[in-house]
Amino acid sequence: MSEFRLPLRVYIEDTDAGGIVYYVNYFKYMERARSEWLRRHGFTQRELLDAGVQLVVHRLECRYAKPARLDDELCVTAAVESSGRCRLSFTQTVQRDGEPLCEARVDIACLDAERLKPRPWPPALAAVLNA
Repeated sequence: MSEFRLPLRVYIEDTDAGGIVYYVNYFKYMERARSEWLRRHGFTQRELLDAGVQLVVHRLECRYAKPARLDDELCVTAAVESSGRCRLSFTQTVQRDGEPLCEARVDIACLDAERLKPRPWPPALAAVLNA
């Protein structure tokens, strides 16, 4: 599956007093990229929740290389690394001018929204993952 790319800009609300992106905001950027990746494939978080499916971060490994700063134009990537019956692994980066600032591996679990127990991917989403 090809790499999904989401452009975004750093706003004052994303930064600390020195104009540097606060570390947890990189995770928010990555979440947006994964949500837009889903949307690109015809799914929304709301529709999945309405169907009783909840996607949650199961594991996250992150490495920071350089800081992003106020007004930077960034690109957040999301690429499926592997998928299983109810788990999906993404590799993600936050880049500025093609240079990685932050790199992560994010494992997503598919849960039954009511019981919060693992469940298989909905058939339509499984078809996308297996394509």
